[in-house]
Amino acid sequence: MNTAGLSSKAKSTEDQDKQNLLKQRGEIPQHVAIIMDGNGRWAKNRGSVRIFGHKAGVDSVRDITESSAQIGIKHLTLYAFSTENWDRPKGEISALMKLLVQSLRSETRKLNENDIRLTSIGELDRLPPTCRKELEDAKSLTAGNSRMELCLALSYSGRWDICQAMKSISQKVKNGLLSPDEITDQVISTHLATANIPDPDLIIRTSGEFRLSNFLLWQSAYSELFITDTFWPDFRRNELYEAIESYQDRERRFGKVPSHLSMEESSVGMR
Repeated sequence: MNTAGLSSKAKSTEDQDKQNLLKQRGEIPQHVAIIMDGNGRWAKNRGSVRIFGHKAGVDSVRDITESSAQIGIKHLTLYAFSTENWDRPKGEISALMKLLVQSLRSETRKLNENDIRLTSIGELDRLPPTCRKELEDAKSLTAGNSRMELCLALSYSGRWDICQAMKSISQKVKNGLLSPDEITDQVISTHLATANIPDPDLIIRTSGEFRLSNFLLWQSAYSELFITDTFWPDFRRNELYEAIESYQDRERRFGKVPSHLSMEESSVGMR
């Protein structure tokens, strides 16, 4: 008897049950963004070099991407490499770029199988030519997929995003295509790198750090935050489900009063 096969099938059924319960429990966030942190510390705790943690983190990317699509998330943005990361040791950067190329080559077929479209945001012209080519090839091959969009934030920072939006808007004002009075929140949003992506409903940060680290600064104005002590290489679908449950237990008010207070005020006014 193939007990390994039975065990795998049982785990798959158990996971499907968890996903169904999660869908029945409440609203599934349409856009989840993740600050994938802790690879280096995860490796250090195991007496290994930092790149070992980055390689282990690829397995988490695969599992979180697959499970996100399965539960109905439409947009998943992963903070893969920040503008500030360019200040890391050259050896680590070189290893990360090679890992990016290898991952794109090995994972594109899986993305197609799961009907997932790959996109990217950031200063992509700073990436090595080999990385840019692999990225563009993967984006082109998955362009027709529609189940979920996986957006990689590469060489990205929120401040860079806002700055490039301001430059673009300023040029339009200079050319007479836009007046200063026409500049609104919506106009700024349409000039950001995420113009075609809704603002994140939920931002997850792994490794226990309580900061955004220059990630989606404009877009995260009303995002719900979930911080976990789990390092990214250990963050898998069960941890994702926990984050979504936390999101479902919250009332998103967008600056308004809680709904129960609004009802109380209405009832007071009717007396």
